[in-house]
Amino acid sequence: MNLKQQASGGAEVEERMAALVTNSNAIRSISSAVEGTLGPKGLDTMLVDKYGDIIITNDGVTILTQMEANHPAARMLISIARAQQEEVGDGTTTATIMAGTMVSAGVEQVARGVPVTKIIEGMRLGLEKGLELMREKARPVEDLDDPLIYQVALVAGRGHRDIASLVVDAAKLIGKEKLLENNFRFSDTIRADERAENAVFMGVIVNKGRMNRQMPTEIEKAKVLIMDDALEPEEADEIARSTELGVKQNEIYKNQFRENIYKIVEMHVGLVLAYRGISEIAEEIFTDAGIIAVERIAGSELRKAAEHTGAWMIKRTGLNKNIDSLTRCLGSAGSIYNDEKTEQVWIYNGAGNPRATVVVGAATREVVGERERIARDAAAAVQSAVRGGVVPGGGALEISLAKEIAKIGSNFRGMTAYGIECIVNALKRPLAQIVSNAGFNSLEKVGDVISLQAETGNDALAVDCDTGQICDMYQSGIVDPVLVKTYAFKAAEEVAEAILRIDTIIKKKEDRPDYIETGRF
Repeated sequence: MNLKQQASGGAEVEERMAALVTNSNAIRSISSAVEGTLGPKGLDTMLVDKYGDIIITNDGVTILTQMEANHPAARMLISIARAQQEEVGDGTTTATIMAGTMVSAGVEQVARGVPVTKIIEGMRLGLEKGLELMREKARPVEDLDDPLIYQVALVAGRGHRDIASLVVDAAKLIGKEKLLENNFRFSDTIRADERAENAVFMGVIVNKGRMNRQMPTEIEKAKVLIMDDALEPEEADEIARSTELGVKQNEIYKNQFRENIYKIVEMHVGLVLAYRGISEIAEEIFTDAGIIAVERIAGSELRKAAEHTGAWMIKRTGLNKNIDSLTRCLGSAGSIYNDEKTEQVWIYNGAGNPRATVVVGAATREVVGERERIARDAAAAVQSAVRGGVVPGGGALEISLAKEIAKIGSNFRGMTAYGIECIVNALKRPLAQIVSNAGFNSLEKVGDVISLQAETGNDALAVDCDTGQICDMYQSGIVDPVLVKTYAFKAAEEVAEAILRIDTIIKKKEDRPDYIETGRF
């Protein structure tokens, strides 16, 4: 090889390393933004936008998705975190810091001359073994009265006992079978309001109040009519309205509309919900008849109300049907309550699909969002625990996996062992960060836990963040859903592998119209 070829080869290596280092730095920057929030002693992060509005949170996915990140590698990591949140609702911070550690360790190995393909091969072996061990170590949750369910909610709920109790009560109200349904998201039952008190009930909330104070506040055993439309008279088109014929047509429409409103009264409807506005004519008739009417309701809330009450959503032309046909479109509820304080209508015990609602109260507007995020995390964790069981938290599980996977690495004589080592380092990272956030020496405490787990054979040992003593996480009530752990581990390895495989960064050309590229004019 001549000097020119050597120089060319050296430049290529430098270019590959530059790409790896650049990506690694971006990942490290993202990881450092959330690592201080991990564990019971983790602190909050303040997010500030250009208008000065702030969000104060220690929720990893909120920080990641709301922070400004322009680097492509950083965006990849944020996408993984978002996917984790959507899939299992928790564990994004753990996934992020583990991915950051894998990438950093991988780049160090590449700098030492280890081929990327060998590192990835070892990482995949470590991932496969780790996922297998996680499932083996999982402790199943037999029923919703299992004390572990409350502990899962408490840990995911960041120690908020009122939220943990609300979530567990809601889970019991819904039942285990519902929580096991693939298309059911328990976290969707959560809503927070600064004006409300904590509550759990079977039903839904419409985030609007009655049209006027003369309407009833409460109705028992109510029939429900849901309009996916405006409840207003039809009108002739703009041109026709200026003619005598158009004026007569509008009068006919008004009379027909009035007759349809009286049909609603005749059917003894107690609640009318409308997607758009309700006319003054209808409002007056409903008020006289003792009907609660609510207008301009969000489509998502309208659909939830329809599903829960068993009502069919109809257009205003549907009111032209005869009473027998119209009656079949009605839903029903055990009771309807208009809450004056929150300006909401609460629908209890609908005849349609059972649906629970968890209302989380907040003292001020500033903490409403954070209280809701905490409750949603707790709900998602409970559902994951019911579906897959639990494992010891506090970094204990990851340390036990690191020990087992390290044994596998010692059996490999080739460079694949370096990839396994990256996985081992990443698995040690959660405990190290948790104890560091608690104010202890992470190197010392991680070493102590590894030694004591090996000595006693107890894989549930980790550090009490209050005392610094090593204790059993199961006995301390520190447990996590295994599905959260497996998803976080897998997501971290996948993003780390994707980053390590990139050896060149090329700026993509801007898209241009076809007529410019082909020369067609």
